[in-house]
Amino acid sequence: MDQHIAEAIGRPDLIRLDDRLVCLRFETMKVVSALAAVRRLLDTGAVRRGDTLLDSSSGIYAYALALACHRYGMRCHIVGSTTVDRTLRTQLAVLGATLEQMEPCSDLGLDQKRRVERIHEILTEHPEYHWMRQYHDDVHYLGYRVIADRIREATGGGTADAAGLTVVGGVGSGASTGALARYLRGAAAGAPADVELVGVQPYGSLTFGAEHVRDPEIIIAGIGSSIPFGNVSHELYDILHWISFDAALAGSVDLLRRHAVFAGLSTGAGYLAARHERERAPERTVLFIAADTGHRYADTVHARYREAAPIEHLAPRDVRDQGELALPWSRMRWNRAPAAPAAPAGPGVGRLG
Repeated sequence: MDQHIAEAIGRPDLIRLDDRLVCLRFETMKVVSALAAVRRLLDTGAVRRGDTLLDSSSGIYAYALALACHRYGMRCHIVGSTTVDRTLRTQLAVLGATLEQMEPCSDLGLDQKRRVERIHEILTEHPEYHWMRQYHDDVHYLGYRVIADRIREATGGGTADAAGLTVVGGVGSGASTGALARYLRGAAAGAPADVELVGVQPYGSLTFGAEHVRDPEIIIAGIGSSIPFGNVSHELYDILHWISFDAALAGSVDLLRRHAVFAGLSTGAGYLAARHERERAPERTVLFIAADTGHRYADTVHARYREAAPIEHLAPRDVRDQGELALPWSRMRWNRAPAAPAAPAGPGVGRLG
């Protein structure tokens, strides 16, 4: 029996949508990450019960950290994006978290930069606060070990003698997709596990060098970055997909219509990429991550279902380098290359081994 609601929320569902297409569906994905991170910090003495944990978030991590703080008797201070909606603001307030929300801004890249600047101001005022650094500290990888175990048990993926497994998901801070690949690949005794990792990015994100291509709609919150993220281990990724808002909207609508899975915009993008990868390698099992439910996207995405293009009409443009990137959808083999000089690995990477 769970001891706290956060433990139940962090446990995902594995749903087989079609032959060799699996959805790893979370109610709120980063809860599993935040719980494990806070637990490790308490166990190592880095923080104590009653301390204040601080971080920046576009939404999902704010809720996850607030739940983890509630679970372990901590205080929570969030510098939130303009995308934090009324429902989440209310949840955070009732949970006892402090939210500082940025003023409305049409540029999510600028919004992200302003949030990090505000974090540094708060730390100057309150040096006793602990900055969780979800974008940089790979303590956030820890919670995904148990998820990798569950995937392996359900699909056989990640074992040396099983058919290949392809994991698809938004890169964001890198913790979810990177951690799953790391744990799944490290699971096999003897021969290396056949686990391919496919990252999904929005246009405008610098993490894999697409900052020069702008989406006329929006940067998909949560899976891109306008600043370097130290938590992204570039060398874990085999393939990258860059997907526009309009294409991701079509994916989200089709996922609900075809499979009754109500999920967010990054999930729609991952679903498109996963279907394409399955078509290119039908012998592999393809698993994609649904990071949260679709409730906060109901008005901005799902209510626009009449605008959604049939996904059968969408296909990526295969490119050799970032100079060839073009809307609405591009695909490139990354081949586990290290980070380019423009997107250096930051502090915190590699400490967990």
